Amino acid sequence: QVQLVESGGGSVQAGGSLRLSCSASRITVNRNCMGWFRQAPGKEREGVAGVEADGTTKYADSVKGRFTISQDNAKNILALQMNSLKPEDTAMYYCAARAWCAGTWYSRLYYSNWGQGTQVTVSS
Repeated sequence: QVQLVESGGGSVQAGGSLRLSCSASRITVNRNCMGWFRQAPGKEREGVAGVEADGTTKYADSVKGRFTISQDNAKNILALQMNSLKPEDTAMYYCAARAWCAGTWYSRLYYSNWGQGTQVTVSS
């Protein structure tokens, strides 16, 4: 059974940085399509960043230039480096794996495995 465990969330002031990690079991991060999503209270879960099996990265417009998704092959970890954080980035962040790399990276419907989430809170 695939297991994804996120860590690295916390509380920071606007302009600060956080690095989220997603430790994967029974799935090889750099051989699968993976993504980071977030969900704020009362809002839909939205795609933040994705990485295809060939290493191509994708970002939501709202985070381009501030967030970087990457894979640590030695540790089998998916990471999300978040810089220049804004209060609107406050949300629960989830790591997910997309079965067979089907569909579009930003649609949660195509992701079959999810972590439990890690909270990110950005204060102004």
